[in-house]
Amino acid sequence: MSKDTEFKNRDRYIQLGIAISTLRKMRGLSQEQLAERANVSRSHISSIEAPGIARPFSLEVFFNIADALEIEPADLINASVFPDKVIRNQKG
Repeated sequence: MSKDTEFKNRDRYIQLGIAISTLRKMRGLSQEQLAERANVSRSHISSIEAPGIARPFSLEVFFNIADALEIEPADLINASVFPDKVIRNQKG
């Protein structure tokens, strides 16, 4: 992944991590439980969820996390998107 791509998608990864963390907590799961269900390490989940840190991860891990959270992958993506257009329109 190039530096430009990493920078361009930085906020997307951060927002996705926040959405994963929020949904995990709503489901009453610990990071350990989510990691076990998604077949990844707890430290990997922790790094994905870390606030302010862009942690790229594979589509396989993304799909595993979505399945573990019992949510469609597209819905997980949608849950992570801040409505920038709406926010800008409300300010202006």
